[in-house]
Amino acid sequence: MNNVVLIGRLTKDPELRYIPGSGTAIARFGLAVDKGLSKDKKQEFESKNQPTADFINIAVWGKSAENCANYLVKGRLVGIQGRISTNSYEKDGVKRYTTEVVASNVEFLEWGEKSNNQSNDYNNGGNEDPYYFGGFGTGNDDIPF
Repeated sequence: MNNVVLIGRLTKDPELRYIPGSGTAIARFGLAVDKGLSKDKKQEFESKNQPTADFINIAVWGKSAENCANYLVKGRLVGIQGRISTNSYEKDGVKRYTTEVVASNVEFLEWGEKSNNQSNDYNNGGNEDPYYFGGFGTGNDDIPF
């Protein structure tokens, strides 16, 4: 069984590419997933300059990849369901290994305009959306599904 479920924040904007020949879309981005440390342990890690989150590479294919590229930005909270994929390649005579999560489902847990301003109005208390309900838009026509 190979099943992964993650909730975290994007560490960078999704990078969208298309596979030559087939035209299949693929988006890649990093996800920071909190380690769930206690307050004391988190302070201890921070004082030693140790990460308090795991940083995981995510790959999304097809229409979901295009939606991610169009609607997600760095810092946005998402839920990911997928599988772990490992690979290897050789570069300059050195064998390198990669690990990423191939997402089969991406849930947008925060909404907002994709702009140069990375702040999310929902988190800053400045929400004017009449359909806003606890982090989810319930009637916004701009939702891609």
